[in-house]
Amino acid sequence: MGSAKRGVCAARTVLFVFGSVFVGLAPLWHSSSTQAAQQATAAPGSIVRKTGTVKAVSGNQITLTPDAGPDVQIMIQDTTRIGRIAPGQTDLKSATPLQLTDIRPGDRLLVGGKLADDGQSVVATTVIVMKLADVQAVKRQQEEDWQKRGIGGLVNAVDPAAGTVTISTTIAGVKKSVAVQVAAKTIVRRYDPNSVKFEDAKVSTVDQIHPGDQLRARGTISADGASFAAEEIVSGTFHNLSGTISSIDAEKGSLSVKDLATKKTFLVSVTADSQVRRLQPFIAQRLAARLKGESGGSGGGGSATGANGGSQSGGGSPGGFRGGGGGGGMDFQQILSRLPVSSLSDFQKGDAVMIVSTEGMADSVTAITLLGGVEPILEASPSAGGLMLSPWSIGAPSGGDAGGQ
Repeated sequence: MGSAKRGVCAARTVLFVFGSVFVGLAPLWHSSSTQAAQQATAAPGSIVRKTGTVKAVSGNQITLTPDAGPDVQIMIQDTTRIGRIAPGQTDLKSATPLQLTDIRPGDRLLVGGKLADDGQSVVATTVIVMKLADVQAVKRQQEEDWQKRGIGGLVNAVDPAAGTVTISTTIAGVKKSVAVQVAAKTIVRRYDPNSVKFEDAKVSTVDQIHPGDQLRARGTISADGASFAAEEIVSGTFHNLSGTISSIDAEKGSLSVKDLATKKTFLVSVTADSQVRRLQPFIAQRLAARLKGESGGSGGGGSATGANGGSQSGGGSPGGFRGGGGGGGMDFQQILSRLPVSSLSDFQKGDAVMIVSTEGMADSVTAITLLGGVEPILEASPSAGGLMLSPWSIGAPSGGDAGGQ
């Protein structure tokens, strides 16, 4: 097969993958680990393919940050064919010719070429470009669609044979059970247990979803609200912690928290991808009053977010659940997304916090969301952390900070 045909076939394959991947859950043009391994052992002169984000352009060289592995230098020749395509395009016939000078940091590239003699650089024969502005526009559209046609909640039961996942959720302020229907075309993804990034969610299957997991789906709900035809699903196992800070190390980016529910102390790592916020007192008091009014001061019920709708805080991930139960139908993630960014230096020993974290290890987790200023909320309902915080608030688009920071 000639190099031109190879380039076209490679591009079509990647475009198909892009068209089937939810923007915000996985990198655009996501390379498989198998391809990365093959390229790592390829000999100079071998045909290779690289997909990733432009880091810098200098002269006839592009520094590309691949979806997997270290940065690589892309060498552009006079004979290199460069074309621009829009997200969702499936044929290069509609690609628009582009000049090297039109490529900017943040753009997405699919590069086909030969491995250079140094075994690291790639001499490009074909470069397919997806402009950052186009990617961001599609992400905004996807975010709006997840907000309009999204549902989320706590998994109660899973029937892989029937392709049904039953969740507890809140619709129009009413708690109910909804059967999420998974068809052959439904995209199913699973949150990585050791990552706080939505883009690390991996392709999965229904049998990997378990009762107690949190699930988010996009699709169409039935007229009676009893079933939901899912086009895309993402699920994961998360920890909800609520308690006081026992110790804090801002330099190492960690804190110890004694969980009110389990009385167990967790070491919580806070990374650049963690969403760190503090509630203003008047907001915390208002939420506490609502919790008291709806739970009768009994502390509420349940330990995980169960909700419907929600907005796309965090710039590219499925939006947060609507407060479930104690949240009173309020989209708590919208409140979080509007709060100023905080850091560990804004916290101190003895502060009350609410945390959503990765599954992690037995007593060591990584924070997805860390929220301070919650003393009134925990006084009103010790289990409010599980009711109001959602893991779906992170995963920024390419070029932005994760966690909506």
